[in-house]
Amino acid sequence: MLVEFIVQNFRSIRDQARFSLVAGVGNELADSNVFAPPLATGVKKLPLLRSAALYGPNAGGKSNLLKALATMQRMVVLPSQPHEPLPVIPFKFDELSRAAPTEFEVTFIADGVRYQYGISASQQRVEEEWLFAFPKGRAQLWFERTRQDNGDYQYNFGDKLTGDKDVWRRATRSNALFLATAIQLNSQQLLPVFNWFANTLRIIGLQDWAPHFSIACCQDERKAQVLDFLRAADFAISDIQVSEEEFAPEQLPTALPHSVRSFLEYELAGRKQLSLTTLHQAENGQAVELDFNDESDGTRKMFSVAGPWLDSLNKGHVLLIDELHDNLHPLLVQFLVQLFHDPARNRQQAQLIFSTHETAILNQALFRRDQIWFCERDTSQATRLYSLTEFSPRKGVDNLERAYLAGRYGALPFLRALNQPLFEGQ
Repeated sequence: MLVEFIVQNFRSIRDQARFSLVAGVGNELADSNVFAPPLATGVKKLPLLRSAALYGPNAGGKSNLLKALATMQRMVVLPSQPHEPLPVIPFKFDELSRAAPTEFEVTFIADGVRYQYGISASQQRVEEEWLFAFPKGRAQLWFERTRQDNGDYQYNFGDKLTGDKDVWRRATRSNALFLATAIQLNSQQLLPVFNWFANTLRIIGLQDWAPHFSIACCQDERKAQVLDFLRAADFAISDIQVSEEEFAPEQLPTALPHSVRSFLEYELAGRKQLSLTTLHQAENGQAVELDFNDESDGTRKMFSVAGPWLDSLNKGHVLLIDELHDNLHPLLVQFLVQLFHDPARNRQQAQLIFSTHETAILNQALFRRDQIWFCERDTSQATRLYSLTEFSPRKGVDNLERAYLAGRYGALPFLRALNQPLFEGQ
């Protein structure tokens, strides 16, 4: 479970941005939108939010907040090769930021233990790295790594971290993380931290979801869940059939150049391709078959979403989605969000964080006030992240959508009249 994420000096985020999923003091929607993850006996419960929505204008920095956590995930799971630059991009609109390191810190709960892990890095090297664990509620330093002025690293290990720390330290390159290196050298104690990044954290843009995972679900016992998902979302699909076909050269577009066509025919020869057919119930009761490609954009999108969405709910993922509104009706967006708010459906305490421009769902019947966040760009081109709670909207009274569109909370595009004629000669 994600507790908090902090980022500084990354892309458009110059100053420290703090994004929290800790529930505030309000008791609205507490039974549906708030949960308390299991912790060790005697440790104070930490109420967390099941979802959070991020609003703001285009180029306001919403995607960069998600990219920041995705970059941190990549650094942990896919370490850079020797002499390969690290994937951090500092704020480029002032000289000090361009020369300063990027900082990430994430607090999360894995296997009933709260962890606080941070990285400070430039494209050339890691400057600092730290990990604290809270197995009994109080902080335990597991390791701290700091680059000195002479280029060497100073390590500070807590007595609770076991294993061959000296070997891990010597094996850690300047452009690699100590955490990732220790995992490669079989640290079992650090495995829950690594697994949270590798298996629990899921970050994707909605438009990137191809139907392959949902098709795979329809080839085993998960098919019933996918069909139930589509019917609940009011897609009149009675059944889904998946078949395998051998590649045939006539399937290639006729306009392909001869050299390209020959290459593809050679590469694809003998390969199996999955074909998807949907069945709809006609008025006379007969089943009507449709090729998946003949379905509407919205139907194909929702089918592609079904498998990963259900998988995240079943496995307790922290799911980050960019542009959730893409090609989906507002009621479908609401349907997807409410699945995370439903304790009967979300038994594994999965969390959903998404950016969107869909204001029809911006209401207090669906969200608590502490679940709404905004991003906006200031005059220095820097992103500012802030919560709706800063404006103290009245509980259950204020119309959040109307107030946002009226500019009360900021984070709207500032539109101006065109200064130039549309065509020359006017």
